[in-house]
Order: sequence, then C-alpha cells, then structure tokens
Amino acid sequence: MAAACTEGLDTGFAALGYAKVGLLGVVQGITELLPISSAAHMRIVPAFLGWQDPGSAFSAAMQVAALAAVVSYFWADVRGLASGSLGAIRRRDFQDWNFRFTAWIILATIPIVVAGELLKPLLNACHSPLRSLTVIGIACLVMSGLLVLAELYSRPKRTLEHATLKDAMIIGLAQVGALIPGVSRSGSTLTAALFRDLKRDEAARFSFLLGLPAIAAAGMKELWELHKAHLDAHGWSILGFGILIASLSAYAAIWGLLRILERFSAWPFAIYRGVMGIVLLACVYFGWLPN
Repeated sequence: MAAACTEGLDTGFAALGYAKVGLLGVVQGITELLPISSAAHMRIVPAFLGWQDPGSAFSAAMQVAALAAVVSYFWADVRGLASGSLGAIRRRDFQDWNFRFTAWIILATIPIVVAGELLKPLLNACHSPLRSLTVIGIACLVMSGLLVLAELYSRPKRTLEHATLKDAMIIGLAQVGALIPGVSRSGSTLTAALFRDLKRDEAARFSFLLGLPAIAAAGMKELWELHKAHLDAHGWSILGFGILIASLSAYAAIWGLLRILERFSAWPFAIYRGVMGIVLLACVYFGWLPN
C-alpha cells in the first residue's frame, strides 16, 4: 500500500488506526532503546503484516516516548547533572564533574544535529531510499559485526565517572550513524562505548544520557513539522496513543537491557541483528517482501 504524504511529509501512520498503531507503539518502544534499531522494525513489522508503512515521521515523533522513558528511568542522574551543573555555574567551578559531563553531552550532540539538518530532505521524504529493506538489512549486518568486535576486543572495566571528553565525542560521532534506518542510535552509541572499554551497564547508561538532547530534539522537531504540515485531529489522536504505549514499552526495555548487560553480554543483540539482516536480504532477494 502506498505511503501517505502530508505536504511532502510521510504520515502513513494516520491511516493505520488505533489498534495497529498501538501494536507498533509496543514494538517502537521496545526497539527504540534496545540496540536492534526501531526504524528497522518499523519497516519490517508492517511489511510482514501487510500493513502500510507508518512513515519516518512516526518513528521520529516516537522519540518523545523514548525521552519520557529515559528521563523517568534515569531521573536521579538527570536531576544530579542539572542541579550539579547549575550549582557549579553559580560557584564558577567549571571543573565540577556534573558541569563537565553536561558540557560534553552538549558538544557530543552537535555532529548528529548538523548531519540531521544536511540529510533532512532525504530522511523524511516520502519513499525515501534510505528506508528500503536492502539498506536496513545491510545496516543490521554491519552493526552486528561491529558489536561482535566490541565484545571480542573490548575490556569493559571503566565506569561513567572515568569518562572523558574524548569518550563523549567518539560516542557522539557514532550517534550520527543512527540517522540511517537499521543502524540504531542505542546500538551505535553502545557499541562505541564498549570499544572505549566502559562496563556494559555503564556503557548503556552513558549511551542513554548522551542521547537525551538528540532524542528530545528529534521528537520535538518532528512534532513541530507535523504541526506545520497541518496533521488533522484524527492523526494527532492516533499519534498520541502510539506515544503513550511506546513510553511504557520503552521504560520496560531499559530495565531489560540493563539486566541483560549486567548478567550476560551484548552477544544476544549481535546475533539477533545478524539473523535479522540475513532474513531481510533473503526476503528482498527472493521477492517475498517489497523493498
């Protein structure tokens, strides 16, 4: 089924209805914060079920759900960074760890903001070639391989308190890859953090905190774009329902990810992504799914 466009913006989600968007909200919420790519699953699940592609605008707007989940789950960290930074500014103590870490997060967000603006016409366009299943399948295989290398060659021993500006900038650059469907923001930043020898659970914590500005900016920006595109009341109602469901799912996903990384490793995600990439490319090659 052809995707819907509203003033050039891909808004296929509006035609899906509450039940389908609710299911996609569960999938989006879980996969957004696990290193397995929500954008990939937003293309794969509708394709397998024979549903209309919800569109890139849906995935971007769902960042609001991820933002709510990350802020609530890591509220102690967020509050500590905010209050500590403000206190450091009042004292003019710019060596304070909270102030420095907050500044690093802001600096590390610049690359994805610049790249996002440059690629905006391509990323949100109707029928964007970047949302093809071939691109997603290849991205899944590449990220699976990188995650395997990170597990094999990293020495996870450092904590967040030992992080440096170099760590933040490397992870921030890795975050740019998340603009390509199938890469995963969580996956790219977690992999980069593991290569920097951060403990697995600390790497995930770093990934989530560093991603807060990018997640917030992407979600709010997409909501504004939908407003400018005059999305109707029905579309807003469906989107709001999806965001609510995705928020609850995303919170559960954070809890699950940290438990898995604490007790096991990132291997389950690497294997899952590898299998998903192979299956997707096979489905496209044999014509089982439209590209």
